[in-house]
Amino acid sequence: MIGGMSWVSTAIYYEAINKGVSRRLGGLASAPLILDSHDFAPIAEMQSAGEWGALEELLIGSAQRLVAAGAEGLILCSNTMHKLYEPLAAAAGVEVIHIGEVTASKLEADGVKRAGLIGTRFTMGEGFYRARIESRGIAVSTPPPAMAEEIDRIIFEELTRGEVLRNSQRKLKTCLTEMAQARNQAAILGCTELVMLVDPGASVLPVYDTTAIHSQAAVEWILADS
Repeated sequence: MIGGMSWVSTAIYYEAINKGVSRRLGGLASAPLILDSHDFAPIAEMQSAGEWGALEELLIGSAQRLVAAGAEGLILCSNTMHKLYEPLAAAAGVEVIHIGEVTASKLEADGVKRAGLIGTRFTMGEGFYRARIESRGIAVSTPPPAMAEEIDRIIFEELTRGEVLRNSQRKLKTCLTEMAQARNQAAILGCTELVMLVDPGASVLPVYDTTAIHSQAAVEWILADS
């Protein structure tokens, strides 16, 4: 696991993967995991400054450390940092489970043809993530600019610090309602912390929590030879 982006969502991943393995195998079973966890503060600064080359080196360093420690597959615990998936996967030399691919597979399997995407400004505004979904014939929409900017602020100023505010929960509920009114069939929580604000079982739209989907894909990969 390449984590710390943020530590908050990485903790969710760790719990979800271990619970998934435990449910399947029973008893005292848990997941064999190696975690390389980063300080998110400089990463957020580099993202904001557009220093993606330095971030690429950081991710590759993580992959090399994990593989040297015995990892046979990797997950990158962040939607935004999948912007660097290709160089990371090429350098890792082992399977790297893509969060957008497994999310797209689930949307496709469920027959979703139009979905709203919320996440950081990078995930919503650039093509590296949504292209994976659109390649399955699924139309992807994003919130209006003002709402998109507010969601990005909530992620970086609140959720990555572990803060869940009632006002932000209301804003996310408004965003999901507007997506439903725009005839989206589902909403993609394209940031690993967003599930902290949304109850997937009590939403106006079916919610695809990418953290849960990615974690489940890791569970399936771990147990593939069991």
